[in-house]
Amino acid sequence: MSETDPRQLIRIARETGETPEAQPLDLGSRVRDLRRARDWTLEQAAAKAGLARSTLSKIENGQMSPTYEALKKLATGLDISIPQLFTPPRANQVTGRLSLTLAGDGQAHATATYEHDLLAANLTRKQMLPYRARIRARSMEEFDGWVRHDGEEFLYVLTGVIRLYTEFYESIEMRRGDSAYYDASMGHNVISVSEDDATILWVTSLA
Repeated sequence: MSETDPRQLIRIARETGETPEAQPLDLGSRVRDLRRARDWTLEQAAAKAGLARSTLSKIENGQMSPTYEALKKLATGLDISIPQLFTPPRANQVTGRLSLTLAGDGQAHATATYEHDLLAANLTRKQMLPYRARIRARSMEEFDGWVRHDGEEFLYVLTGVIRLYTEFYESIEMRRGDSAYYDASMGHNVISVSEDDATILWVTSLA
């Protein structure tokens, strides 16, 4: 394993707790729970969503698979996003977790090519691994092959100019404010092409 491999950071994030596996979701029960939590009748919820009462009843009872348009109407009527329809709070409880990392307080992990500052380091059982990185590398020759690991990754350029190399695409020059989202199992490396070391925000999924 290369010293630049983010799997080292993922391992650190998991040391104090394993990421729980996702459980199958009963959409009908989820919609019913959301409706009842608002103390709405079927008629009230159907009116707010712009659906027929019979349609909403069939969805709640698992007798109908809603179309995407119906999902949009449900989400709008319940004042939530579509993803929230499929992601109930674990054990039906809001955890209320919050982790504040002040500037300069990240957990440092330096390598030959990157300087990582692990953010929200005190949170266990995270679903995401956020970290700030200073890019030392100036050429692909400084890496011991491709970095690759499970999950997906989001990259946002904070300062400077970088070049993102990926296994299946042409390299991309990126500047402050540019971002990329990619499959992290695809080989990838980042170098700085600006005079000073560039800095980026990386967020890696732990699933």
